[in-house]
Amino acid sequence: MKKSKCTHYSGVGGQAVLEGVMMKNKEQYAVAVRKPDGEIDVEVDVYQGVLHGSKLKEIPFIRGVFNFLDSMVLGMKTLNHSVAFYEDEDAKETATDKVFHKVFKDKAESIMLGMVTLLSIVLAVAIFMVLPYYIASLFEEYIRNTSVMAIIEGLVRILIFVGYIVAITMMKDIKRLYQYHGAEHKCINCIEKGRPLTVHNAMRSSRLHKRCGTSFMFFVIFVSIIVFFFIRAESPLLRVALRILLIPVIAGISYELIRLAGRSDNILVKILSAPGMWLQRLTTKEPDESMIEVAIASVEAIFDWKAYLKDTFGYEVDDSWLEDGREKDDDSEDPDMSGQEAY
Repeated sequence: MKKSKCTHYSGVGGQAVLEGVMMKNKEQYAVAVRKPDGEIDVEVDVYQGVLHGSKLKEIPFIRGVFNFLDSMVLGMKTLNHSVAFYEDEDAKETATDKVFHKVFKDKAESIMLGMVTLLSIVLAVAIFMVLPYYIASLFEEYIRNTSVMAIIEGLVRILIFVGYIVAITMMKDIKRLYQYHGAEHKCINCIEKGRPLTVHNAMRSSRLHKRCGTSFMFFVIFVSIIVFFFIRAESPLLRVALRILLIPVIAGISYELIRLAGRSDNILVKILSAPGMWLQRLTTKEPDESMIEVAIASVEAIFDWKAYLKDTFGYEVDDSWLEDGREKDDDSEDPDMSGQEAY
């Protein structure tokens, strides 16, 4: 089979959940979870997101804001779905749960999910946008140059972001989540490189991907540094307000960058993507074959990868290739498997 180094976009994205993987293709998504008994549970559903059908979701630099919100909501929803398989059956309903179910009835779960998502966004803004400004402001007494102060704030923001990633990486329970994160990337890379989606082919694919949420967050940090460098204000209160108000603008620009990165092999795009790819070495870990099986189950529930390979790469998959999980051709010289270049 002919190998290709150019970028091919499948439209499939996803995230890791507790003992599983969520994959999304257009409005359809699937959550595959390895249950405590070892079986794989797969749930398929449709998520249309906020402002479904609105032309606003098609406008560059504006669509990114809504796509970010959609990914947050769907991410929390699917994560809660996976957690339910591992909840203590004997756990008692809390007082908060009782109040929510009494007040909101059937909508209690959705309301609670929305509140958790909103709280997550508020905390993220406070930690990664507002806190760096206050830390940097401690140096104002010694540094009068506003440009230097903007650079210091940017460096503090990067340090906090990287420090946060390193800190949660040290948590024991996070390792398996990061392994499933790696499994998600490997499956997407596998089909976008034109290989039949088998455990063997996915395992030998890269665990790094340019459309990853980690890379998106780095773009957010990078874009915020540039935006805040050129936008100045005298009042400390106004500075903080601007950092909050400009988040949709920053998110919109960052979305267009990550979108471009996923569709282009341009050298400039590769340079801009490199830091995010490096950070993915922290937020992804090598999965085992059982994790790849879960990720494949999630992909196959919402995406016809055989049709994709035929339409994109021009060949049909012979089912005999899937018997032992290996392709018929000799791929020992495949140049795409040299670490980061495999994305």
